[in-house]
Amino acid sequence: MDTKQLDKQYIMHTYGRYDVALKSGKGCYAYDEDGKKYLDVSSGIGVNSLGYCDEGWVKAVTAQAGEIQHMSNYFYCAQASKLAQTLCEKTHFAKVCFGNSGAEANECAIKVARKYSFDKYGEGRNEIITLKNSFHGRTVTTLSATGQDNFHTYFYPFTEGFRYAEPDIESVKSLVSEKTCGVLLECVQGEGGVNILDKDFVKSVSELCAEKDLVLIVDEVQTGIGRTGKLFCFENFDIEPDLATCAKGIGGGLPIGLCLCGKKLEDVMQPSTHGSTFAANPVVCAGANYVLSVVADEKFLDEVNKKGEYLKNKLLEIKGIKSVRNLGLMVGIELENGDAHDIAVKCVENGLLIITAKSLLRMLPPLNISYGELDEAVEILKKTLEETI
Repeated sequence: MDTKQLDKQYIMHTYGRYDVALKSGKGCYAYDEDGKKYLDVSSGIGVNSLGYCDEGWVKAVTAQAGEIQHMSNYFYCAQASKLAQTLCEKTHFAKVCFGNSGAEANECAIKVARKYSFDKYGEGRNEIITLKNSFHGRTVTTLSATGQDNFHTYFYPFTEGFRYAEPDIESVKSLVSEKTCGVLLECVQGEGGVNILDKDFVKSVSELCAEKDLVLIVDEVQTGIGRTGKLFCFENFDIEPDLATCAKGIGGGLPIGLCLCGKKLEDVMQPSTHGSTFAANPVVCAGANYVLSVVADEKFLDEVNKKGEYLKNKLLEIKGIKSVRNLGLMVGIELENGDAHDIAVKCVENGLLIITAKSLLRMLPPLNISYGELDEAVEILKKTLEETI
């Protein structure tokens, strides 16, 4: 049997797959088992931040794999220490906790916020306010934190302790009580439809958290590590959260999750309060160190912003596109007509790997994509819309 048949027979059907079996990739291009070439502007949902098989990344990962591939967290890991140091030196954060995914990073942040409040105020102050239309992961707890009703089905009982506000400061204030310990938000709601939050609203939430001693958590799983033209998206909003979580793009293709905390929270977690067998894996951290060495450069980030504006302007020239939402190379495309998923399927048939976010098409291209490759992506999308709408 071929790959697709084996998948259908032996893998749980938790994904609505495109009819493609990818085999290899280089740069912004992927190739299926039949040798067909695809331009990928999805990056594995924002993971392959430097595209497929970047030479420097491959060298860093393979060198580390040949030295030591895993160790228990009872021992010190040079690659993890270096990664944590770089992240803290380039931000206001003081400490890092490692995990394997965005959901794990958010779980860690939730635990830190609740423990900080428990240590300082005692029991009962444990609720976290999140925003409607948010998405924070697929564990039972992060599904509960997600502010979308359609995710709150099947898996009862969900973890308690979350309340959902509109992206409006008065709505947030109305939910603050003696039980509240923190606020969790995405500055750009990726899965919710590439919704860019209002800057004044985000700053008001930050000020409210400081006033009430609430822990402000910013979920940077999709927006972090250069995606929005800054190392972290919250830098676009002129705030300094107490906690930030990141994953996806920092690994460059290998699983990683990080929870970063400011000085106020650096000693909240102690041995045995949190942990993960594969967290801070040296091979994964070697890849992440390489990604960070490339992406954290100011000239590189400036180019991400320029490419984002270039792509937005090119997309707006296409008949059938109503609007474009973007911050850097995090792009949502609103269509005048047609179903985004159906059009995405047609794009794949035409050689463009693209994804959706609710009713929008979504692009999360490699951060080092060329202007010529952006032009090619626009042309394929234009051709597809002409064929389908």
